[in-house]
Amino acid sequence: MSNYYEVRVLGSLGPAGREAFADLVVDVEPTSTVLAGDLEQAELHALLDRVRALGLELVEVKQTPRLGPRPRPT
Repeated sequence: MSNYYEVRVLGSLGPAGREAFADLVVDVEPTSTVLAGDLEQAELHALLDRVRALGLELVEVKQTPRLGPRPRPT
């Protein structure tokens, strides 16, 4: 079973950084970037491994309720 997660990293990801997370919704904010999507536990751990491998600073991980259909990247 998957849950909807939001993972916030420090800084605004550029195009190459966004491409590394093309399977997620990427919301670039002025001082951070939120990576979000429906993830199973193994997928969440893989995402955190990618964040670490890219040297990104992890700020927050939170599970959020589904409030309706979430957009998936195309």
